[in-house]
This record gives sequence, structure tokens and C-alpha cells, in this order.
Amino acid sequence: MLFNSIEFLIFLPIVFLLYWSARRSIRWQNLLIVVASYVFYGWWDWRFLLLIALTSSCSYASGLLLENNEGKRKIQRIVSAVNIVLNLTILAIFKYYNFFVENLDALFGSVFGYHFDWITLDIILPVGISFYTFQALSYTIDVYQKKLPATHDIIEFFAYISFFPQLVAGPIERATNLLPQFQKARHFDYAKATDGLRQMLWGFFKKLVIADNCATIVNGSWDSYHELSGIGLLMVGILFTFQIYCDFSGYSDIAIGCARLFGFNLMRNFDFPYFSRSIPEFWRRWHISLTTWFRDYIYFPLGGSRCDKWKIIRNIFIVWAISGLWHGANWTFVCWGVFHATLLAIYNLAGINTKYKECVAYGRFLPNFKELFQMALTFFLTIIGWIIFRAENMTQAWDYIYCMFTNAPTGGDTFYSWVFYGFLFLIVEWFQRDKQHALQFPDTRLFHSRIVRWSVYYLIFIIIIFSTGTNQTFIYFQF
Repeated sequence: MLFNSIEFLIFLPIVFLLYWSARRSIRWQNLLIVVASYVFYGWWDWRFLLLIALTSSCSYASGLLLENNEGKRKIQRIVSAVNIVLNLTILAIFKYYNFFVENLDALFGSVFGYHFDWITLDIILPVGISFYTFQALSYTIDVYQKKLPATHDIIEFFAYISFFPQLVAGPIERATNLLPQFQKARHFDYAKATDGLRQMLWGFFKKLVIADNCATIVNGSWDSYHELSGIGLLMVGILFTFQIYCDFSGYSDIAIGCARLFGFNLMRNFDFPYFSRSIPEFWRRWHISLTTWFRDYIYFPLGGSRCDKWKIIRNIFIVWAISGLWHGANWTFVCWGVFHATLLAIYNLAGINTKYKECVAYGRFLPNFKELFQMALTFFLTIIGWIIFRAENMTQAWDYIYCMFTNAPTGGDTFYSWVFYGFLFLIVEWFQRDKQHALQFPDTRLFHSRIVRWSVYYLIFIIIIFSTGTNQTFIYFQF
């Protein structure tokens, strides 16, 4: 079921009313969440409910086995490893099997001149499998590392894995944050619920108005990019940069806001990343739930930043190669990861990896010239990365970038107005960059007025109704 669908607009209020009518029983609320989440996920294809149920069951059982073998570290390591391998195997079969088979066959063909009669699998990639698999893995690892006790309530655990607001595209929650929220009573909080609705409204605006309209232009221009001028190609790259941000952060805003309606606090997933002054800062602000997952479960176990410079660089490349592959079974994603690993390594060697933890121009109205230059450079580097990310193959990616720097002006580019609208959107976010989301109004006399606040809501709603482009699937559903 899609957030931007009529079915969801009917589904959400029904679940909301049933959920709060059962507020006296945590177990009934959790059970309702499990049922609602399975309906939400199975609406697309009910057969994939078996996969998420298998992942949930194995991870739940692994937690109990880890607890029952307290003090027996060898057995615990085996239990943890078996569950991790099982979950990653399921992910690999559905997401990467054909990719590895085809590349291995191509390697043997080019080196030995011999092609195997490989059998590829004609399967559909289950929506959200990368997200809920990582969420399940975090539980097993955290129980093994004694960061939280194993849960004995299978309903609350299934609710944790399948919680429908963030099931198919995150944020990728940690068991240490979300699971305890299923174990205690939730009380309806009007202020939290209304702020959740505001965040959902802003998320829908970003998705339906900005992302979908940008997608229409980008998709229509990408296949004929040779015909565009260099500046036109840059404009398309900028529009895709807006598209992927508004698409994914819009989903996260809807998910986080929706969870707040039910009394849950999900982790923040985006922190106005296009105002970053460096690539390391960008990755502290973009898809935070994934980057911190890789940091905690891969980067730190490799040694993190507690070793010499060259091992730190090695760790960065390992993590970002895996991160690229996580995004999809295509060499463009791997190269995109290596591209950012290279940039992060350069910043690390320059000694600026840990700077800029406050938002840019904190306490000031405008950035200074240095900050403006840093943001512009970071934004340009992310555009190059997103072009690699968007390309169908590396040949197209390099050719697109080459044409962007070499194609002569044609006078036929028509993207300037949409790029202008995109930067207007960024101006709105600039004024709210120290908030959780753009509709979290500042505490001023102007916004204490209900008339002003509701005028803003109605204006955004009208823009959504009359400016919505062709309905597009969320980009991160494919990951």
C-alpha cells in the first residue's frame, strides 16, 4: 500500500480509531499494529508476507536462544551468526542472485572464453526487504552485545519488525529505540499527534509537488540527454537531486509523522542535508538511520577511526562499497559508494571529518561567504554522485558527466523555472533548518495565531491538489 494512495487515506483513520479504542490494553494495541502492518504490506503482494514472517520468527527465536545460553559465548556466537547468515541469504537470493550470476558468467566468458549455462531466477524484489532485514539484524546483534534483553512477547516483536509507517522505506529503527516503546503503555498526546500531522503534510508536499514533478522532467529528459546542452544536463542533475531528496525525505516525514499519531517516536532520518558544508557533514544528515547502522555494525567493528590513517581509509571504502551494493544490484550503485568513499577519504586526510556538528549559520540569518562556498561545493559534489546513482550503467554515467562539461549551449533548455522553484523550496527549509521539519513553526507571536497557521496548512494543501504531477512510486521502494 502506498502512502500516496486512496487506499491509505481510508486505511489510516480506520487503524487510528481502532488502535486508540484499545488503549487500555498494550497487547491488543500491539496485535492491531501487527495485523494492520501485514494488511499494509500484503496489499502489494500477500506472498511476501511469508518472508517477513520468516525473518521475524528467526530473529525472535535467536534472541531467546541467546538469552538461554547466557555465559556460553561460543554457542551465542553460533546462534548469532546463523541468524545473520540466514537473513542475509534471503536478502541475497532475492536482491543479488541474478547480479552475481551474470557478472560471474561475464568474467568467465572474458577470461576463459567459456560461458556457463546459468539458471537465473525470475523473481520480484520484495518491497522494503533491505530495510526490515537490517532492522531484524540490529536486534540480534544488540541482544548478543547485551545492549538490550531478549523479548519474550512474540506479538511486540512482530510489531517491531513490521511497524507499517516505516516498514518499506525506513527509517531503519534500532531495537534499543523502538522495541521498548511496544513494551510500555502509550497515551494519546494531542500536541504530538498534531505535530505528526504537520510533518505528514510537509512530507506529502515534498513527495507529490516537488519530487513527482521533478521526476516527470528527469525521466523525460534522461534518455535523450545527448541532445541537451551542458547547462541543461546540469539542470536535469539538479532536478534529480531535488527529486531524490524530496522523495525519500518526504517518505520519512510521512512515516515519522504517522508513527507519532500512534504514540511512537521514530529516529530522525534527514537533517536538511543540502545545507551541509562538507561531504562528511552531508552523510551525518542524509539517511541517518542507514549511515549510523553501517557506522555501528560495520565501521566500528572494523576499527572505526581508532586505528592508523590508512586503516581508517580502508574501513571507509569497505563500508561505502557495501553501502552502494545495499542500494541495488548494479555497478552504478557500487561506483556511487566508491565515489563518496573517495571524497570522505580526502576530507578525512585533510582533518575536517569531525567538523560542523551545528547547523550552518547557527543563530544567524545568512551564511558567510566561506559557508556559502562550502555549501555550493558540497551540493555540486552530491549532484555528480546522484548522476552516477541515477544512470543505468557506468558508461552512461561517465558519458552524461562528460557531456555536462562539454556540450555547447543549444537555447532549447526549458528546466530553469523548475530549478528556480526547487531553490525556493530550499529557502523555506533554510529558515527552518534548526527544527525537526519545515512546518514546526517558530515560537513567535505571528505563529501563535490559529488563522495564520491554518492559512499555511490550507495553502500547502491547495498547492498539493493543483500542482501534483504524475503519480510516481517512491524511489527507495526498489531498495
